[in-house]
Amino acid sequence: MKYSILILPLVFSFACNNAIESIPMAEDEQTANSVATLDTFKFEVATKMAYVKGGSYIPLYGRDSQLVTISDFYMDVYPVTQSEYLNFVKANQNWRKSKVKKLFSDNNYLYNWPNDTVATSELPEKNVVTNVSWYAAMKYCACQGKRLPTVDEWEYAAMADQSTPDARTKESYNQFILDWYEKPKTYSNEIGSTFKNYWGIYDLHGIIWEWTSDFNSILLSGESRNDVDTDNNLFCGSGSLNSTDLMNYAAFMRYSFRSSIKANYAVKNLGFRCVKDTISIQ
Repeated sequence: MKYSILILPLVFSFACNNAIESIPMAEDEQTANSVATLDTFKFEVATKMAYVKGGSYIPLYGRDSQLVTISDFYMDVYPVTQSEYLNFVKANQNWRKSKVKKLFSDNNYLYNWPNDTVATSELPEKNVVTNVSWYAAMKYCACQGKRLPTVDEWEYAAMADQSTPDARTKESYNQFILDWYEKPKTYSNEIGSTFKNYWGIYDLHGIIWEWTSDFNSILLSGESRNDVDTDNNLFCGSGSLNSTDLMNYAAFMRYSFRSSIKANYAVKNLGFRCVKDTISIQ
């Protein structure tokens, strides 16, 4: 596997601003508050995130058609909203529209926001944030004590329909996704407007595309999935012959889209959600 992003450490050069004032307290009080804070944190994670039980699956691309094992993890029930992202940029000025470094985003970053601290939506708490680069999404998740999902984690969670953890062979499941691809401006739809899947997660299909941490690790080339010396923009044609399901058009489109973007791109129908390892909140 080859990763083309080489400046990841720079993303975390700006500390997250938690805007919490430190107040001295007695040792016993500190211990009690630490336990209470941990319990509160666990509760908030459990209520805002869904538990995804790990397992094995064969992805469309990238591992020579071998089973990939996924560990248990938590995933945000909804994609990140404009309201949530607005709180983030208010607390972290380096990621405001007027101050974000060009290294970390192109000129489309939050392009439809009137200014640094006003979201474009009339319902910012219900509409997803888009026009956000990979770097910004990574930073947002890190500041929440979370991370972006891997491609395999996202695909594993997203292959579920309402009742089945793996619905990829169901015609109704695939048709729903393809029908969505044909609809314009779905990024303006409210969160929760699509079905709740087997894991209790909404909107993995039906509103926006979503960033993954390793979006550019599986590059569809003209000859081989492992041939990274050819033109990486060739994501159709003979490269499709290396897939595990030639009829999964919806998945082809997702992988093609991922392979055609760069980390600093901000796209109007591309947003994100975060995940968290289970071990970190046990």
